[in-house]
Amino acid sequence: MMALFKKRTVGKPGEWYYCLEHRKVEEGPECPAKDRFGPYASRQEAQHAMETARERNLEWENDPKWHDAQATGGDDDRT
Repeated sequence: MMALFKKRTVGKPGEWYYCLEHRKVEEGPECPAKDRFGPYASRQEAQHAMETARERNLEWENDPKWHDAQATGGDDDRT
């Protein structure tokens, strides 16, 4: 009977994750942190995790703050 009251140590209900390995939404989470994105506030946000990641990657790739060396010609401007 004690097993029914076993404390969950991996996450909390109401926190949503997207598992990269199983390609599914989890509440909890169920899988290790290295295999998931999150937490998200809702199931819907977790369902769009891959889309959100793609959008953020594009934003970062086009953000001049991440490409200062390339934008200024790298180390060539030292005199």
